Amino acid sequence: MAAVLAGTVLISSTVRAYAEPDKQILDRAEAYREPALKLLEVLVNTDSGSGDDKGLNAVAETIVSQLKTLGARIETSKPAEPAKGTNVVATWTGTGQGRILLIGHMDTVFQAGDAAKRPFRIANGRAYGPGVMDDKGGIVTALYTLKILQDLGFKNFAQITLLLNSNEEIGSPGSRTLIETLSKQHDVALNLEPGRPADGLVVFRKGSGVVTLAVKGKSAHAGVAPESGRNAAMEVAHQILQLGKLGDEEKGTTVNFTVLKAGAATNIIPDSAEAMGDVRVFVPEEFDRVERDLGTKSQAKLIPDTDVKVSLERNFPPMAKNAGTDALADKSQAIYAEIGRNLTLEGSGGAADSSLSAGAGTPSLDGLGIVGGEIHTPKEYAEVESIVPRFYLLTRLIMELGPRPK
Repeated sequence: MAAVLAGTVLISSTVRAYAEPDKQILDRAEAYREPALKLLEVLVNTDSGSGDDKGLNAVAETIVSQLKTLGARIETSKPAEPAKGTNVVATWTGTGQGRILLIGHMDTVFQAGDAAKRPFRIANGRAYGPGVMDDKGGIVTALYTLKILQDLGFKNFAQITLLLNSNEEIGSPGSRTLIETLSKQHDVALNLEPGRPADGLVVFRKGSGVVTLAVKGKSAHAGVAPESGRNAAMEVAHQILQLGKLGDEEKGTTVNFTVLKAGAATNIIPDSAEAMGDVRVFVPEEFDRVERDLGTKSQAKLIPDTDVKVSLERNFPPMAKNAGTDALADKSQAIYAEIGRNLTLEGSGGAADSSLSAGAGTPSLDGLGIVGGEIHTPKEYAEVESIVPRFYLLTRLIMELGPRPK
């Protein structure tokens, strides 16, 4: 498990000889490369941070206009609070047997105004801009895959559903029920999160949780009578240092405090302090263990007479590696080899909506969007040359799964 700590585990990278590529699909994927980049530019240049209601609705409107040209049955809905924007669900009914769910998200981690500061651009074979690969590249991949299927007149599926979530980056609080419900209605779930930098898919993910730590103390003048106060800032610092050690390197469990708040003036002993932290686990049992240890360990205080409360909120469950995901991954590797490319299979410390679909019992595969890197940073990029191969991969995978998922 030591390699897990880097955030990504390489599972497989074997290239084998498979069938010749489907020239019709490949030609259409090539033809849609430039139109796809133009749509990607529109989406990237529209701010859609998780809290940006106006921007999220604008992105949804752009996508709905595209879906209407594809003959989809479209439903839009407001997510549950505190989420913003609009969820989009598009459905196509065919004549086959496979029920396929495609999942993507419209929100990004960036702020309003970032698109104007760093608009879409292409340099040295890479496209840049807020959310260019997470997950606007995934949305474009889905839309143009569906265009290709429409062009080919492919109907050998029972149902294809495209779910675009407005609040994935904050843990999908407003869409969790929708995702789980739709997942149970489908045979497989294909998540459009970005392809990994090594041109990979994600076959397992860590679950994520949030630790909330609150300390109550007593205020006092920091210069005149500091000893009469109970310094909540000092106590929260102490708790962070000891609770931050509850990770387990061997099991890949991490506990990292990331948000702190204490005090309002330098000459006042603060009477309250708060901290929040990120927890990642590969197995649900580690959530249980961390929660128990938080309660036990937090009883050891540095500042007497302070009140310490700590809790763990579980967001995404782990997406465990299993036979269903392995079968989807094997099929994907075979398809990618048709065009002479090597598809790696990886694990990730990041959480995603595929954890929810997998948790609902639906075989799930992740990372089917455009390949990119520097996720969640101003340097986020998408590899332009990955567009055609990824269109081919998703199109062929749906055509394999439509008749009867195996």
